[in-house]
Amino acid sequence: MYATDSYSALLVPPRPAGLSDPRALLRDLFDTAVAAASAGHCLPPRLPAPPRGRTVVIGAGKAAAAMAQAVELHWQGELSGLVVTRYGHGAPCRKIEVVEAAHPVPDEAGQQAARRMVELVGGLTADDLVLCLVSGGGSALLAAPAPGITLADKQAVNRALLKSGADIGEMNCVRKHLSALKGGRLALHCAPARVETLLISDIPGDDPALIASGPTLPDATTCADALAVLARYGIAVPAHVRAHLESGAGETPKPGDARFAGHRSITLATAQQALEAAAARARELGIEAHVLSDSVEGEAREVALVHAAIARQVAQHGQPFRKPCVLLSGGETTVTVRGRGRGGRNAEFLLALAAALDGQPGVHAIACDTDGIDGSEDNAGALLSPDTLARAGARGLSALARLADNDGYGFFDGLGDLIVTGPTRTNVNDFRAILIV
Repeated sequence: MYATDSYSALLVPPRPAGLSDPRALLRDLFDTAVAAASAGHCLPPRLPAPPRGRTVVIGAGKAAAAMAQAVELHWQGELSGLVVTRYGHGAPCRKIEVVEAAHPVPDEAGQQAARRMVELVGGLTADDLVLCLVSGGGSALLAAPAPGITLADKQAVNRALLKSGADIGEMNCVRKHLSALKGGRLALHCAPARVETLLISDIPGDDPALIASGPTLPDATTCADALAVLARYGIAVPAHVRAHLESGAGETPKPGDARFAGHRSITLATAQQALEAAAARARELGIEAHVLSDSVEGEAREVALVHAAIARQVAQHGQPFRKPCVLLSGGETTVTVRGRGRGGRNAEFLLALAAALDGQPGVHAIACDTDGIDGSEDNAGALLSPDTLARAGARGLSALARLADNDGYGFFDGLGDLIVTGPTRTNVNDFRAILIV
């Protein structure tokens, strides 16, 4: 016969040590996910063998400098090259030049880097290797407008796409057909050298041709597809830009094109790998983890409603999972900007999640961009607790009012709940974790 206390202990599992500080636990899971997607971790084992001739390294993206650094540290033989990354995302390299440029709207620095990249791969031979390092953000950073299109044209279209609510595939479809290098065209400049592309994926579904608009990979989309995206979101473009698309002048090389024979692409890191690493870390701490999806898309505030409904079901009914547990998801949501506030898609997600949960006891959450920059702000994301709305009310902050103004940054900044990491130099998109205790 057991005493009452002992019998209760048999029915109720011991509380995992990690649950004593939910916020620290959630930050730990995010840091684990980022580390799993870092270039230093995932790139060295996938390097190709050196060629008989020269090795030239080129690349673009938020992780490009860290990838270049990893290549330098582990490459056997001579190499040279140039990569372009976002301002503040550089890394020290000795043989590969690192240029910093603007993101998400391209600038002259990115355009100049693209021109120099083309010059570097000119005159190569079949004995040479071009190692192309590609990660999310490369679409804006590798700024090479097609003939007849100006940098100002591309900047205006980029701004409109970013505000429209278009998903990343739709945005990159338009970008490819207004570019001189995206959609496989950069690889054509490398001929007859062999091209090996190493990628860190920020694309739901991890289609290599979509990452940074696929500068070295053939493109299955068309100018007609790009025009359809512009029409779908009501994006007006100058007459000469429309004529460029309607005439077919912006068409990209397609799958099956013999000019890509012998080339290879390898995806090094994905959202799924980052989520699996975070799940393994949670289980190490004694907390069951469930990956809902690595490729969630849609409006951030609508995605939040679905996550809130699942979290409430777990918290109130123990379905479909028993608590304590953590729910993990990745992908890339969108925000249709209607207000004048500050905040990226992760802050928007958390703000909508807070409103939907309405103080549900025992539910904590984190949402961050794995590149360390939520949209164009200086934070990676933010944290949410059961008392978020109560603390906000005490400070005169309305979640619904801030959501209507797209001001997730201002809301969480007012609570001291922003997460600021600085650039992580990788990018596998959104990371969300909801802890239910």
